[in-house]
Amino acid sequence: MNSAIKESKTDKIFKVFNYAFLLLAMVIVLYPLIYIISASVSSPSAVNSGEMWLFPKGFTLAGYELIFQNDLIWKGYLNTIFYTVLGTSINLLFTLPAAYALSRKDLVGRNIFMGIFVFTMFFGGGLIPSYLVIKGLGLIDTIWAMVLPNAVAVWNLIVARVFFQVTIPKELEEAAAMDGCTNMKLFIKVILPLSTPIIAVMALFYGVGHWNGYFNALIYLSDKELYPLQLVLREILVLQSMTSEMAGGAISGSVAEAQNSKAELAQIIKYGVMIVSTLPIIIVYPFLQRYFVKGVMIGSVKG
Repeated sequence: MNSAIKESKTDKIFKVFNYAFLLLAMVIVLYPLIYIISASVSSPSAVNSGEMWLFPKGFTLAGYELIFQNDLIWKGYLNTIFYTVLGTSINLLFTLPAAYALSRKDLVGRNIFMGIFVFTMFFGGGLIPSYLVIKGLGLIDTIWAMVLPNAVAVWNLIVARVFFQVTIPKELEEAAAMDGCTNMKLFIKVILPLSTPIIAVMALFYGVGHWNGYFNALIYLSDKELYPLQLVLREILVLQSMTSEMAGGAISGSVAEAQNSKAELAQIIKYGVMIVSTLPIIIVYPFLQRYFVKGVMIGSVKG
């Protein structure tokens, strides 16, 4: 007997539309990525004239050469790596213990604490009060302005709390208590080793946030030696944009040609800095993907 279920006409039509939709979604996602990569290694004139619309034309690495000749970019890379590692460590240090404590039913007033945390998700003091607080603490133009203001993200705290509630059996905690295990020892030696998925998820969430973050640096930092990569790249793009506008002005002769050449080169530099700033995250993500999917699904089942 044939065990295969025969598809109806409606099922076949649905499958055709489903594949067509997925194909369209894939094109929408892939085209900008391929275009940016191709534009970053193509001839500036080919990019500006529209001759390059998918694959590289007039292969050149001139844009990347100019990008990596800039000492500020290397300094920005080191700063961003430092901010990401230090900031993510601080985030995990505060988020995971708080989430576990709030997941315990024997914590007195845990609903009140949770309500206070959730309140901050919807209501904040605003930019000026936040700046005054950071200034009052003496954090302006210091590395701590980049890692302390966002030490705990409430949404991540909620996800981690739900993970502990759903995943960690209460009987395990009771057995550890009977063996004389303190709460701190229980958390460090029992709970954390069982929480690899949520640790990876939190590290990815916080790490990406620190890597892409530029707003805190824009507000709290004026020392270029402390600039993260994203702020350095922003300055490069703004400078190249100004060069392009100057090239469009009423300048004649060899000066105009030089300005036009700089403006064309600015275009491929723009695409190059996009690749430079996102490549590390793209490389790291596949190694954390399996933890990411598992952790998010477990942490989102119940509230």
